Amino acid sequence: MTATRHFLLAAGGTGGHMLPAYALAGELIARGHRVALVSDDRGLRIPGAPAELETHVLPAGRVHGGPVGWVKAALAIRKGRRQAIELIGEFDPAVVVGFGGYPSLPSLLAAGATRRPRVIHEQNAVLGRVNRLMAPRVDAVAVAYRNIHRFPEKQAMKRHLTGNPVREEIVAIREEGFPPLPEDGIVRLLVVGGSLGATVLSEVVPAAIAMLPPALLERLQVVQQAREADIAGVRARYAELGVAAECAPYIADLPERLRWAHLFIGRAGASTVAELACAGRPAIFVPYPHAMDDHQRWNVVDLVEAGGAIAFAQPDFTPAAVAKHIQRMALEPGALEAAAGHAAGCGLPQATRDLADLVESFAPPPLMDVIRVGASAQRAPASGVAAAREAN
Repeated sequence: MTATRHFLLAAGGTGGHMLPAYALAGELIARGHRVALVSDDRGLRIPGAPAELETHVLPAGRVHGGPVGWVKAALAIRKGRRQAIELIGEFDPAVVVGFGGYPSLPSLLAAGATRRPRVIHEQNAVLGRVNRLMAPRVDAVAVAYRNIHRFPEKQAMKRHLTGNPVREEIVAIREEGFPPLPEDGIVRLLVVGGSLGATVLSEVVPAAIAMLPPALLERLQVVQQAREADIAGVRARYAELGVAAECAPYIADLPERLRWAHLFIGRAGASTVAELACAGRPAIFVPYPHAMDDHQRWNVVDLVEAGGAIAFAQPDFTPAAVAKHIQRMALEPGALEAAAGHAAGCGLPQATRDLADLVESFAPPPLMDVIRVGASAQRAPASGVAAAREAN
């Protein structure tokens, strides 16, 4: 039986950071461990956290705004580091795990000050700013792609390919396989533009569908996420074309919609790409051109090279180009099924397990805890979490 350990996770305030952290937390909790998560207010509002997960908000300045902004950020990080040291002393984690984003920085710095093992996870195909800063200082760097840009060459021995953790519902889709698509059967499109939608998809995708031959139009079903400001126009356009379409500003049951879909069209965030590869669904990507370090463009490289997706730079994402690709994929026998297989070949469905194994491997043996706790008890009275543990 695995000995119960404490693990502290720290993640930035976006879904790309938080969702892998939630997945790892769930796996570690299922293994009998106790897990706490540090983020900012924005991050902790993102749904999906395990019920047993303890959460904390610590100051973490974002480095921007010129010299004045840098000073404010440094002061916030320093304050967050001090509070994180107190939290580590109370919670006593065996390992501290960072998922990128500025809210992860104070905890990683505090872990170094308290000599705790540190692991970081990078969701994108470009190492992010905080992870680039911390890579030389941590014990291991878990990555989601075989080729990672801006990874320090001197730290190559620390790199471990785990993939991006995905939800169990997505793994289940992979096990079910690609949905049947008989000749002249219904072709189902899922269009998603990130957490808030993307106007470019609302403009281009309906216009592309309007260019398809009537016989194919009759076979299409569309589920599209769109911004509130765009929904009325998108619905009207599909109604005018006679295409069965469902439009919403937010898709709550995304795993079920992904199970349903034959072809995905959308942005290329890390979680999206990982889920499509794991599920085995072909895609048309239009990477967000203003993403930090242009990471969405690099996120799709593996899938595109494998034949599981096609990617358009946003200026090239035109109705004519998209219509041509949809028509080819839908009318060429076996094209969608083959692309789905290529996408699945890039998937890493055991990412959550592999990341948890990596993190556990840096936890010191339980005997070391006994020695450390015993030494601490001689120096000062126990309090908080440590006192409760001793009382038990």
